[in-house]
Amino acid sequence: MYLAMNRFTVLRDNAADFEDLWLGRESRLKDTEGFISFHMLKGPEEEGQVLYASHTVWESEAHFRAWTTSDAFRAAHARAGETRKLHEGSPRFEGFRAIQKIEAS
Repeated sequence: MYLAMNRFTVLRDNAADFEDLWLGRESRLKDTEGFISFHMLKGPEEEGQVLYASHTVWESEAHFRAWTTSDAFRAAHARAGETRKLHEGSPRFEGFRAIQKIEAS
């Protein structure tokens, strides 16, 4: 399993627009080989900024890397520069490979 995460710092005044942008996006992830799940997480608010994290779970890092070079990836990110920038700085990418898995019975 591989988890790919981007963290975004968003000014409180932009939080509603940021959420609307993400919640209204068309996703093609479900049709992508190796894709398991996607989550958009809202974290704590500190000093007028809200932390968000998007993360996708993949069967392997190779599946994730293949998606990042696919037409579906380019289509999903094609309009990224057309909208008002709602987050501070660049998203922070973090990738993790699973070394242990525990599931509920």
